[in-house]
Amino acid sequence: MIFGYLYRFIKRLLVLVPGVWAATFGARQVFPVFDERIPTWVAIIVTYVVVAYIIIPTLFRFIRYLFPPKHVPLYCVTPDGFACDPVNVGIVGTKAQLKRSMKKAGWYQADSKTIKSGLRIAASVMFKKPYLNAPFSTLFLFGRGQDIGFQKPVGNSPSKRHHVRFWAASHTTDPHHLEHISFWDRFFQSNLETGRVLWVGAASKDVGMGVIRHNAQITHNIHHDTNAERDKIADELKKSGQVQKIKTVTIGSPYKVSNRVIRRYMLSDGKMKLIELS
Repeated sequence: MIFGYLYRFIKRLLVLVPGVWAATFGARQVFPVFDERIPTWVAIIVTYVVVAYIIIPTLFRFIRYLFPPKHVPLYCVTPDGFACDPVNVGIVGTKAQLKRSMKKAGWYQADSKTIKSGLRIAASVMFKKPYLNAPFSTLFLFGRGQDIGFQKPVGNSPSKRHHVRFWAASHTTDPHHLEHISFWDRFFQSNLETGRVLWVGAASKDVGMGVIRHNAQITHNIHHDTNAERDKIADELKKSGQVQKIKTVTIGSPYKVSNRVIRRYMLSDGKMKLIELS
């Protein structure tokens, strides 16, 4: 027990120290440079953006590059290597089948990140209208960002939505992540000739906005019950008549993941809904 507490203390200290250094550097070096040229309130905003969105993320990405995680990916990670949404749903089919089935079940495919989509996001927040195809932030599994994502709005709030990211468990050039893909092959053997693969997904629900604990960026709050989002997708695909069979598989023990947002967390029962499309 004591060793567990000690390990978590050291781990949190290793996260705190770079963050404090970056904040101090920003206050002493970055802010004065901007403060001499622009109004104080603008200098504060610019310093915050530089430190929170450039310096701290770059520093953590460098650390993750030196010390890459070696776990079997039961959850995806942020670009700077922090645990994020649990993996909880798998869909077997071609990419065309995946798109068609999710659309028929009432889900919208996420747009790519562009200047145009960025402006549409700003407009949706300003006028409080949902952007049904809003792009996602990039999360990583198998050493790469999601291959495709889908979402469904919650009311008219642009900060609330059901969403799921998918990664095809079929291709990678990294030997380490190739071992991870072989883990998923226990549940479904990919058939490259027909194009039917296992799409490993992480489903969750945005319920508002919050501040990331290690770099002070603004991001979405995730509801703690990720199991409910998994079941929602399975139920809606089944009702749409797109499913050949559904089974529940155990991929690990139940676990709790600390959300990036301050004082938030996510729960997983360690199970996955494996959905084979018609």
